[in-house]
Amino acid sequence: MRYSRWLCALLLVGSVPAFAAPDSCERVKTDIQQKIINNGVPESGFTLTVVPNDQADQADAQVVGHCANDSYKILYTRTNGAAPQGEPSNSNQ
Repeated sequence: MRYSRWLCALLLVGSVPAFAAPDSCERVKTDIQQKIINNGVPESGFTLTVVPNDQADQADAQVVGHCANDSYKILYTRTNGAAPQGEPSNSNQ
């Protein structure tokens, strides 16, 4: 009886990271978003998307982070032609 209690406790503790994974991705995404905004990029000038690893190769996106034990990537995509400070915009060319 004592062994089954310990086994149950170990299984329960082992499953906690699996339940925390989606929350982890949102937290990482929010942290990255705040860092980008702090670097002078307007919030409307980019999007961050969480995608599985096999969908991370997108031509217009840059991988800026990962989460859920590296099974998801966070992609950065510019919108509205916004450029980070110090980088020229292509709209005048």
